[in-house]
Amino acid sequence: MSGRYRPGGRILLTEPLSPEGLEAALRRIGTERYHANHPFHHLLHTGALNKGQVQAWALNRYYYQSRIPMKDTALMSRVSDPDLRREWVRRVADHDGRGNEAGGVARWLMLTDGLDLPRDYVMSEEAILPATKFACDAYVRYVREESLLQAVASSLTELFSPALISQRVAGMLRNYDFVSEETLSYFEARLTQAPEDSAFALAYCKREATSAAAQQDVLDALYFKTDMLWAQLDALYHAYVAPGHVPPGAFVPDDHVGARD
Repeated sequence: MSGRYRPGGRILLTEPLSPEGLEAALRRIGTERYHANHPFHHLLHTGALNKGQVQAWALNRYYYQSRIPMKDTALMSRVSDPDLRREWVRRVADHDGRGNEAGGVARWLMLTDGLDLPRDYVMSEEAILPATKFACDAYVRYVREESLLQAVASSLTELFSPALISQRVAGMLRNYDFVSEETLSYFEARLTQAPEDSAFALAYCKREATSAAAQQDVLDALYFKTDMLWAQLDALYHAYVAPGHVPPGAFVPDDHVGARD
């Protein structure tokens, strides 16, 4: 690969990559930095969390889910290409729903319902961790304010989500008697939607990013997105696993053990 690189460090391009080289660089970033590698996910998937900790994950993840159509409509407002706009209209409908068909946000609420979290409480967003809000709101701003290429590229974490989803669903069904296939139905749809979304975004980036500067923007967008996802899990781990410091006003599970100040 052209450029300076060290394992775990950032890829810094000094000359353009081929389209295939750009894809390889993106996949390297995903292998190293996607939040599938986070310790919180290992605990979640192996049954090491209690119900309150799973509730905290689902509650905070709702805030992220609710911001996805917001960042997608922010992107659409900047697009003059009707083909690209049509693609993003589909994404918004996938999350917000079509007519009487539930979208991803509604299916996520089925999960929080199944975890005995009152729907009004979840949708009020009043008990979300501050770090979750900062991270997700930064994502919306990033898509609104950075270049269109970077906005599209920030969605490329979807390249890596199907493997994580398959692991998550199998692990949670095996290890938690308080979840079911019905409550995890959000993930079933994403197994087909995410590959379609990522294939389009990857093709767009490989086509549009031909200079070293543009390709660096694509890589940096993926770095931003993986950092944003990782930060959310850091906050969950700190609040609900160790040291267990729940910030003032945030959700405190009934079975929480840790600092409550």
